[in-house]
Amino acid sequence: MSNVLNEKPNAEYVPESPSAEILLNGRYVPVPEDSDGKIRVRTTALIQVEAEALYAIWRNVEAAPQWQEQVTRVTSTGATTSHWVMESNEKRIEWDSEVMIDEPGKRIAWRSTGGDSDNAGEVIFEKAPGGRGTMVTALQEFRMGKIASVWETLVGRNPKQAVIENLRHFKALAETGEIPRTQGQPHGDRGVIGKVKESVYGEKTKAPPGVNGVAS
Repeated sequence: MSNVLNEKPNAEYVPESPSAEILLNGRYVPVPEDSDGKIRVRTTALIQVEAEALYAIWRNVEAAPQWQEQVTRVTSTGATTSHWVMESNEKRIEWDSEVMIDEPGKRIAWRSTGGDSDNAGEVIFEKAPGGRGTMVTALQEFRMGKIASVWETLVGRNPKQAVIENLRHFKALAETGEIPRTQGQPHGDRGVIGKVKESVYGEKTKAPPGVNGVAS
C-alpha cells in the first residue's frame, strides 16, 4: 500500500462524508487514520486492461460475487441502488448500497444505506504512465463494532485484508477471467511463520468463483 499513485502529502484532510473519498479538489489525499469507531484501508493495483473496461466490470454490481469473497448475491434495486448478501457456514449479513458518484471510466463512490454493514468506498481508474494498463485505487471504510466483528467472522479475514484480497481477485478476473486458487495445492511444511500468516490473513478463505461460477 506504499507509493499509492504519488499521494500529495500536503493535501487537505478529507472531511467525513457519505463516501470514503480518495480525491479532494483533484488531488489524492492521505488515508485517514482509523478513528471514530471506523477502520479505513486503501490499496492499489496495476491492471493490464483499459480503464473503461475495468469500470464496466466494477459497475456491474450483480457480477460482484465473481470476485468478492463470500458475497453470494447482489441484486440491483434501482439505477444506483443494490442489495448485497454475504454468506458463510450458515451465517449471513445483508445490506443496501447506493452509488453516490459515477464517472464512467474514471470513478465510482458508494455507501451503505441500511442493513448489517455500515461501509463506504471509492474506486479510481487512471491510465498508467506510458499506456501500460490502468492504475486502480480503492479506499473503503467500515464502522467497527458488532457488525464488523460479524463481518470478520463471516469472511475469515479482517475487513482491511478482505479489501486488499478482493482487489487482487478483481485484477486476476479482469486480466485472465479466472481467480487463482491456493486451497488444496500441495506444499511442504510452511513452518511457524507460514502458519501464523494463514491464521492472520485467512488464506483458507474460499476464493471467489470467477467467470466460471465454481468457487473453491
